[in-house]
Amino acid sequence: MRVLFWTPVFWPKIGGVEVHAAKFLPALGARGYEFLVLTTQISSDHPESDEYQGIPVHRLAFWHHPSYTRIDELVQIRKKVTLLKRAFSPDLLHINAVDLGNFFHLVTADVAPAPLLVTLHGEWFSRQNAVIQQTLRAADWVAGCSEAVLKKGRELAPEIGSHSCVIYNGLDGPPLLPAALPFDPPQFLCLGRLSTEKGFDIALNAFGIILREFPEARLLIAGDGPARNELEQQGTDLGIGRRVEFLGWVEPADVPALINTATIVLMPSRQESLPLVALETGLMARPIVATRIGGLPEVVADGQTGLLVEPESATAMAAAVTRLLRERELAAELGQAGRTRVEQVFSWRNHVDGYDALYKKLTKQSVGRHVTNRITEPREISE
Repeated sequence: MRVLFWTPVFWPKIGGVEVHAAKFLPALGARGYEFLVLTTQISSDHPESDEYQGIPVHRLAFWHHPSYTRIDELVQIRKKVTLLKRAFSPDLLHINAVDLGNFFHLVTADVAPAPLLVTLHGEWFSRQNAVIQQTLRAADWVAGCSEAVLKKGRELAPEIGSHSCVIYNGLDGPPLLPAALPFDPPQFLCLGRLSTEKGFDIALNAFGIILREFPEARLLIAGDGPARNELEQQGTDLGIGRRVEFLGWVEPADVPALINTATIVLMPSRQESLPLVALETGLMARPIVATRIGGLPEVVADGQTGLLVEPESATAMAAAVTRLLRERELAAELGQAGRTRVEQVFSWRNHVDGYDALYKKLTKQSVGRHVTNRITEPREISE
């Protein structure tokens, strides 16, 4: 089966969606699927045509035209998409995360038509709603990586309610076994892109409060991004800079070992769909203190595998962390329960099996509808 895998971001850019795709495609390739990746050319350093583990990758400048006013350039991109679709002739089109670039699928929907699967990850800007709504309406099936993100999709396009489901992200357990939680001194970890939505500024404020009772504690912040300089300055302004270490980018293969050094992982996010960091943390039996936002409550069962606090509250986060430092047995129990939950609910095998079954279902069923007017006409539901 040939699958055109359309994704906003892909290797060599690294983030949650990219790490997932880099593992997902070879896993399904081993089951007999043939993929072609169509993604955004974010940098001129990335060639327009490339390969990833034998999978053809094509990059087009979807994001370079936010206003979509250069008609000649838009026509050229549309032409390239048309040629790729015709040459590959997919049995299935899988849009993995929605964005404004989906416009180019909508205007070429009658080229090599195939069942359309849309997976929802993360957040999107409201200015993209018109294109995303039409993309969802055109889909034969919509899968959300969490209940929270699927709910957002259903609110935007209620028509998808009868042909949508949740397929949770999954992970394999690393060969590294969890170490005992270090308490003398305690060490906290924030891991992810250094950007506003991750809320690491809240973690720094919370850490300043925690240091009043646990002055030997340390905070590691792993990752990189546009907010790094601001966060470093914040640590200096709070007078806690000597207790905070910015590690920069960490290779995915090194993440389990890093998590294994933490007592507690902090996730003070402002936005989340279903973060892989939460799954990685669970597999290393670390308790999580996280905000009650997005898909985080679907991973972190409050009082069972970690503690949830209200968003934007450094005081609440500090109180939750302080409680676990005082109640060491509880912290260890939460971590172990988190490991069990991830192994049972968020396994990599469950994830791949779910998409394998969905791919087969969509290509076997009769679509039975025209595709030429997808950009303007919502889908009629008939099940």
